[in-house]
Amino acid sequence: MCEMYASTAPAEYEQTTRSVRLHGGVTSVRLERRFWNVLEELAASEGSSLPKFLETLYDEAVHIHGSVGNFASLLRVVCTTYLASRTSVLSESA
Repeated sequence: MCEMYASTAPAEYEQTTRSVRLHGGVTSVRLERRFWNVLEELAASEGSSLPKFLETLYDEAVHIHGSVGNFASLLRVVCTTYLASRTSVLSESA
């Protein structure tokens, strides 16, 4: 049962650090390569570049919650939420 998950190529869960510019300030975000791929897909689906998407997401989270304690964790949850909603849409259209 777990073989499908255990056989994931190591490159997919290799952590990659990228510099992200948020309103002129630069911060580093470390995520697994698979999450970066999902974020790029999500940004493209929104008609945005990844840097602009991340800045907008950060701004909206600050507006809603007052602050973002762990941006990398937020990004991982955003990815899983996006994938779950995409799967939901696909199953509704079937």
